[in-house]
Amino acid sequence: MTLELNIRRAADGDAEAVSRVIVAALRQTNAKDYTPGIIARVEQSFSPSAMLQFFKKRHVLVAAAADRIVGTASLDGTTVRSVFVDPQLQRVGVGRRLMAAIEEAARANGVTLLTVPSSVTAEPFYSRLGFRAVRDSFYRDERTIVMERLLT
Repeated sequence: MTLELNIRRAADGDAEAVSRVIVAALRQTNAKDYTPGIIARVEQSFSPSAMLQFFKKRHVLVAAAADRIVGTASLDGTTVRSVFVDPQLQRVGVGRRLMAAIEEAARANGVTLLTVPSSVTAEPFYSRLGFRAVRDSFYRDERTIVMERLLT
């Protein structure tokens, strides 16, 4: 399946749609690896108002298909954050395209080592992109895997 995507910088008007994509991915995809309590707690960090704050502090990208936001990813210095794809469009290249754009932005900023605090769910995705696990990190009962990749 070839999907026509427009990868661009997030705009304030995207906050609600980005929040919706993230919450859907959390509830449908990440819920396989995390308890309902962890999902509910993480969801609170991705409200539309929280997204507006991220748009100001991070390099946030969105993937749009036919003017509909279907994915997002952000760069916070040398750290990749908040990579989420609409559950209906996972595994068709949206995440890979977002990550390529994030890596391009990182290189333009002189970044040579990218770090991502990966969910358990996303670890295989990042591994396929060449990231390697360096350590586990815990926030209460929530496990993330800190992964790194050298940019060449």
